[in-house]
Amino acid sequence: MARTRRPLIAGNWKMNGLKADALTLAKGVADGAKATSNCDLLVCPPATLVMAVAEAVKGSNVLVGGQDCHPKANGAHTGDIAAEMLRDAGAAYVIVGHSERRTDHGETDAIVRAKAEAAWRAGLIPIVCIGETLAEREAGSTFSVLARQIKGSIPPAATAARLVVAYEPVWAIGTGKTPTTAEVAAAHVHIRKELGGAMSEASAVRLLYGGSVKGSNAAELLAAGDVDGALVGGASLKADEFLAIAKAV
Repeated sequence: MARTRRPLIAGNWKMNGLKADALTLAKGVADGAKATSNCDLLVCPPATLVMAVAEAVKGSNVLVGGQDCHPKANGAHTGDIAAEMLRDAGAAYVIVGHSERRTDHGETDAIVRAKAEAAWRAGLIPIVCIGETLAEREAGSTFSVLARQIKGSIPPAATAARLVVAYEPVWAIGTGKTPTTAEVAAAHVHIRKELGGAMSEASAVRLLYGGSVKGSNAAELLAAGDVDGALVGGASLKADEFLAIAKAV
């Protein structure tokens, strides 16, 4: 069956990169992207580098995103960054609700939803992250966890044009472990089904898989049912590896 949703390969650089190396990486991705027209490419550098990276990839088909945003547009929130600031720096997307934010900063589904709404307010597209822990998977509660996170984290006014959902099983992030293709497909089918109960355009929402995605396993993971791309962590820090994932679409 032909794809009806344009794939998205997004790189989450996390807390990595100083300006010189980041610009080299960004330019490497932009140069390689010239031969990649089968998907959208997105890089999400640390907030200090969003503007510089946006300038580096300007004129290419590489988009830039932030890794987090505050629900408010401004105010007394020391150390935080508003979605409007990301947009002003050249971002088009922002990741919200990543498990590292949920775990390290105690972010709840309600906070994630508020951040997604903030992204819309600023004209950004949020990538809402959901996923179960190893304990939750072993307890057989993966689907119920995903259903709860979808219901709590995705605003009611969501549309396919302004929402991306990333499934990242927490136990697979940065561990080298990945679910089987069947497990990935089952999770994505369940996510789309749950989205269908909340919005009319669920069939058009792009669903990304994240969790130890690399060039060597990308083709298999991207071929799983209802997978429309990947949210890539460590492998996005090397231009060749990141581009290899894009070519696997």
